[in-house]
Amino acid sequence: MEILFISSGNTKSGISPIIKNQGQSLINLGHKVTFYTIKGKGLKGYFNNIFTLRKFLKNKNFDVIHAHYSLSAIVASLSGAQPLVVSLMGSDVKASGLLKYGIKFFNTLFWKKVIVKSEDMKISAGLKESYIVPNGVDFKKFKPYTREESIATTGWDPDKKHILFAANPRRYEKNFKLAKAAYKGLGDDSVALNVLEDIPNELMPKYFNASDVILLTSLWEGSPNVIKEAMACNCKIVAVDVGDIKEVISTTEGCYVTGFDEKEIANRLTEALAQPGKTNGIDAIRHLDSNAVANTLTNIYKDTIL
Repeated sequence: MEILFISSGNTKSGISPIIKNQGQSLINLGHKVTFYTIKGKGLKGYFNNIFTLRKFLKNKNFDVIHAHYSLSAIVASLSGAQPLVVSLMGSDVKASGLLKYGIKFFNTLFWKKVIVKSEDMKISAGLKESYIVPNGVDFKKFKPYTREESIATTGWDPDKKHILFAANPRRYEKNFKLAKAAYKGLGDDSVALNVLEDIPNELMPKYFNASDVILLTSLWEGSPNVIKEAMACNCKIVAVDVGDIKEVISTTEGCYVTGFDEKEIANRLTEALAQPGKTNGIDAIRHLDSNAVANTLTNIYKDTIL
């Protein structure tokens, strides 16, 4: 099957590692995947790509075109891309009420299939016919490593315990303010709070394995990949109840789901830090293996072109 992936190319690495990894998992199944990235930010930046994409699509034949994120999907729609499968992420349906109306409009007129990442997203988007398909995890890449080799990669102080805030602290929706307040409530200088900022995706397994606890305090999420990747590394986790986090981590000892209360989060961090060793988190997410998710996507594509 010949598949075209359309997505933003505005990150430092160009295409998002999440989307690149999903494309690679399809390639591993024998499909041919072409990546097309949209350059430019905001509505104007995206819409400037409409005619460029239309020109690219001329005289090309793809079995399926898969657009990732709503703005990329809108550009694809207006460029005449068909048949069009769309993957929505958490920010598509949580950040903007106006964008939600746009999603419903374009879904009615242009989109053949819509994929969301969690049941919470499906409810928020109001798209009853959407498929729930979380992003998969590459278990060959995200797996347990020793603390010693992981700490050596990160350069962190080996004599301290480490909490990893699993997001860029400058992003408003990641709610670093709450994480910082909970960390301050620990009152323990032997524990360090580290953040994810400009870390290459290939180094992420070592950062997870160097951490004693992964902390997530986002205002909203769809199905956050950092949580699933941390589970694959058998990390202890403290995370607020957003997206599908409760479904993913709540049955694993050493992982805690909280509300948005800084004292509660600090208490759960204390419990997690006191618990020795790692978790068996990878056993809880075996069904999210990237190859299994790729098979699910293949079936959706087949339904699209029937």
